[in-house]
Amino acid sequence: MKTDSSAKLQADQLHIYRSGKEVLSGISFTVEGSEVYALLGGNGAGKSTTLLSFLGFLAPSGGSLSVDGVDVGTDLKAVREAIAYLPESASLYEHLNAYENLRYFLQLAGVPDDKAAIEAALDRVSLDPESRGRKLKDYSKGMRQKVAIALAILRDTDILLLDEPTSGLDPNAIDEFHDLVRGLADSGKTILMVTHDVYGACQVADRIGLLRGGKLVGEFSAPEGGRIETETVHRAFSNRTTRKEQAA
Repeated sequence: MKTDSSAKLQADQLHIYRSGKEVLSGISFTVEGSEVYALLGGNGAGKSTTLLSFLGFLAPSGGSLSVDGVDVGTDLKAVREAIAYLPESASLYEHLNAYENLRYFLQLAGVPDDKAAIEAALDRVSLDPESRGRKLKDYSKGMRQKVAIALAILRDTDILLLDEPTSGLDPNAIDEFHDLVRGLADSGKTILMVTHDVYGACQVADRIGLLRGGKLVGEFSAPEGGRIETETVHRAFSNRTTRKEQAA
């Protein structure tokens, strides 16, 4: 795959080893601006490894990675400044409230403490105003995720990496989260999320890349104005794709 200067994220023939085992075996994909790309796969497929490699925590043994046209191995500082990363369990402080968490992490990132901007970000993620002054030890996981997304919004990066963002959320919280992600993409953010949730990926993604055993074995695109067909992706995910579909 040739370098695509328009791509916000690009993996080109990426090989990654962990503990002496090849976890990613030459995967290639791009994520364009204002797009939600879901990397779908089961446990051990290599999803989180892909995110960590974009963040520079795992060096490729082969192939290359770029973020907004910058090679990850060449200018890691610029790469990390362009990305906001949401892990599966956001590392927020339980003894602080939402405001205090946001101010603390913004200070670490060198972002000015703007009260109006913080309120606007919390409004955008629909965190109940009455909850914002409560300590996070009293928050549900969905509420914590909202604070973490508010932090990503306040950092104002163009690119978001989301690692199993809906794991452990109830159905209503999942729907809210997907609406939020879709709204962020529609406002110009580029989002790469990894997930094992077939329905959720089809609900929110413009494109889905299917990972199995460290290899990208399929890619699915949403039709204009529509969503990716869940049943087709589910069959592929379950390795029940028909020969006719494989040949298409």
